[in-house]
Amino acid sequence: MAIPEVKASAATAPATKPAERKPDPCVVIIFGASGDLTKRKLLPALYHLEQAGLLPKEISVVGVARRPLETTFAPDMKEGILAGGGVDQADPALQPFMDKVSYHAMNFDDDGGYTSLKAMLADIDAKAGTKGNRLFYLATAPEYFADIINALGKHGMNKPEANSASWVRTIIEKPFGHDLESARVLNDDVNKVFAEDQIFRIDHYLGKETVQNILVFRFANGIFENVWNRNYIDHVEITAAEAIGIEGRGPFYETAGALRDVMQNHVMELLSFVAMEPPVSFEASAVRAEKVKVWRSIQPIHPADTVRGQYGPGIVDGKQVVGYRQEDRVHPQSQTETYAALRLEIKNWRWAGVPFYLRAGKRLAKRVTEITIMFKQPPLSIFKDEQGKDAEEIRNNIISMRIQPDEGITLRFGAKLPGPSMSISPVNMNFSYAETFGASSANGYERLLLDAMLGDATLFAHRDGVEATWALMTPLLEYWAKNPIRDLPNYAAGTWGPPTSDAMLKADGRKWRKL
Repeated sequence: MAIPEVKASAATAPATKPAERKPDPCVVIIFGASGDLTKRKLLPALYHLEQAGLLPKEISVVGVARRPLETTFAPDMKEGILAGGGVDQADPALQPFMDKVSYHAMNFDDDGGYTSLKAMLADIDAKAGTKGNRLFYLATAPEYFADIINALGKHGMNKPEANSASWVRTIIEKPFGHDLESARVLNDDVNKVFAEDQIFRIDHYLGKETVQNILVFRFANGIFENVWNRNYIDHVEITAAEAIGIEGRGPFYETAGALRDVMQNHVMELLSFVAMEPPVSFEASAVRAEKVKVWRSIQPIHPADTVRGQYGPGIVDGKQVVGYRQEDRVHPQSQTETYAALRLEIKNWRWAGVPFYLRAGKRLAKRVTEITIMFKQPPLSIFKDEQGKDAEEIRNNIISMRIQPDEGITLRFGAKLPGPSMSISPVNMNFSYAETFGASSANGYERLLLDAMLGDATLFAHRDGVEATWALMTPLLEYWAKNPIRDLPNYAAGTWGPPTSDAMLKADGRKWRKL
């Protein structure tokens, strides 16, 4: 039987409009601009900011990549903006914005290319009034990060001009390293060229409104903090499930896997927002310090508290799909995990004894990212039916935060069924972002790009946090590499993962929430 729903609505009082934050004039330089990320996410996000009046009038965008795309780059980016949603072909502001988009072809190891890029940026400053402010965005493959950073330093593009008020910052895409040692090396390489306050390690999950709303939900409302602890919460589940496969990215995924690709970054960020203590302010240093405290409080994860899996052939959305080992450019005996689940505990006063169950995978039953807070049941049942027996036991109260899709929050509680007996049924009270505030075409990068231009690092990773999460995951990666699984694939595409994942929770007397 479906659980009845009660819709939540927006309050009648008008929302408080935040103060407008508009960055200084600047040039956004995107390395790896010929890739899919720039067309599908970055340029649409920049134009959404333009539509909202949040970009400075004096802004330019320079795409940098190896292919000669000087005549086709801007038209291709325009197609991406239109396809990204929320933009009409006849929008009078679109072409003036595209006139600010240019392209520079170069190899990332070419000294002459950096020399000509530097001259190009100086010319843009003179003509467009961008005042020497630079935001370098590294959207390349990870193996190019250190080379590009070193070259920017070598050619003097890592610092503003002497005695000027200008700034230089860099955004670095994930993955930031592939284990603890490589992350430390990359951090050292980057810090030799850029100061830590110039570095913005990006995780696009933190640009999602629903992720930021976790902090608002917890710390801007007075009714939840008193029960947000081990005295009332039984356990926490975090699910990051995708129905899609690897979409032709065989070489990348073979070196990544679910633990590196999703668990070490996206899922651990969600966990930190759920588990962190209230920061003293919403400034970057305060928020990031509380997140690092959470990660460092997690006990070493024993391999027995982990599950890994790999999808085989199956049916997704009514269509037959191949298994991971049959995907393009994947080794036929690959041991790469496409599913990972962990059980961990946070050893601090708030969470001691509360298990956190995390899972992430590809080719699962549906696409959904959700956080479930499962509360403890009442210690005694005081309700009796008309025969004097205990009323039907209600399920645990739940707060469910849906990150994607159908973004929103659900509260489940018990209510009396109409009738003469004391029968109890669970009901849901739902808040939907789309129904309350309207559908949005934003893709999550808008907030992060704006914050980087403003120099606000609150929603970006610090090197301490990157290394703290890798310190948790690296021992598992090393153990898995030394102990291959013989029965891969161990779950069919279109299911919820390997049976051992259910068994992990069953051993604790629990089960995954049905999504």
